[in-house]
Amino acid sequence: MTEFEPGIPIRVADTQIPVKRILGLNPGPMTGPGTNSYLIGKERLCLLDPGPKDDVQFENFMAAIGDTKLDYILITHTHGDHSPGAAKLQQATGAELVGLPAPEVAGQDKSFKPSKKWQDGDLVETDEYSIRLVHTPGHVSNHICFLLEEEQMLFTGDHVLQGTTSVILPPDGDMGDYLDSLAKLQRLPLQFLAPGHGSIMEDPAFELEKLIAHRLKREQKIIDGLKELGICDLDRLVLTVYDDVAEHLIPWAKRTLLAHLIKLERDDRVSSQDDNWQLH
Repeated sequence: MTEFEPGIPIRVADTQIPVKRILGLNPGPMTGPGTNSYLIGKERLCLLDPGPKDDVQFENFMAAIGDTKLDYILITHTHGDHSPGAAKLQQATGAELVGLPAPEVAGQDKSFKPSKKWQDGDLVETDEYSIRLVHTPGHVSNHICFLLEEEQMLFTGDHVLQGTTSVILPPDGDMGDYLDSLAKLQRLPLQFLAPGHGSIMEDPAFELEKLIAHRLKREQKIIDGLKELGICDLDRLVLTVYDDVAEHLIPWAKRTLLAHLIKLERDDRVSSQDDNWQLH
């Protein structure tokens, strides 16, 4: 069995509270091996990010849960590769739905209806463990990371990924919020990062510092690009700023470039007119 075996529960770390990844059946350019769903606990279970609607994966979840009660379904955010599988699972188990409602923008799973109004700092508590909600807007405005407090394991959804970086999607996604959220995570006591895509990371301080440095380096590349090119549009600027990105990812890179530019405009370092950008 490999580390990434679709549909099979596999322990991801040497923890007292079992955490099993159940890899989604949705590999692809934007999802990598697939969406990571996580089954947490022994006798009191939570399942995080059941992914897209998939009858086969639903049966995999039910087999993994077995006769044990599923208390909660945790949703990091309402993109189609993370939350749509929650509705059927909730109907089958009666589990409480934890997360934030979908924002009113395109590409969001409007079917997700949390069981109550959840907010930053709330605790999901069982007699085995506690999981704290950590609101981390940036990738999208309703993004939540979940901290398994007893193990200092943070389930990061698409906020921190292993081996790649998250796309920031304006107008709902915000680069300034994203960087602030990374700084917020740096203040937490963490031993593990469990991402929505990729492998467990066991040096959270290093990973967060590296990610912030990467974003600031990209920001500087934008400044340097505008110095070189002068007034230009996104189509031209993206080829300079993201010259290290595969061609099929350029449309996504352009979305994140816009997020950087909006932040820089808010910081009064660039300005825009008629979809063209220039340095101040």
